[in-house]
Amino acid sequence: MKKLITLAFVCIALTGCNSTKEPIYYYGDYSTAVYAYLKADDVTAEEQISMLEQIIADAANKSKNVAPGLHAHLGMLYFETGNPSLGTTHFETEKSLFPESVHYIDFLLKSAKGA
Repeated sequence: MKKLITLAFVCIALTGCNSTKEPIYYYGDYSTAVYAYLKADDVTAEEQISMLEQIIADAANKSKNVAPGLHAHLGMLYFETGNPSLGTTHFETEKSLFPESVHYIDFLLKSAKGA
């Protein structure tokens, strides 16, 4: 009887570990874009912007939500390339999609506009 209960418990535990759910957010090649940003000597800011815009387009085509931080990263790149209006737009999009980021994005906006 103990063996049967132990076997049932193990089966239940292993079944609970198997996750077939799709991710909540679409990341696409976001990790590649972040790596390119951090490395910075191989990819221009414009190429990074293009990569992130493509991820957003792919997410829209697949009816998926973009990953947290993606619009903030894109906004930062737009500020770096001298396009503060698009930078602000993406920061505001990040705030609307992820309300928990409002304080941090407001800080980034204040810093970017003051720079």
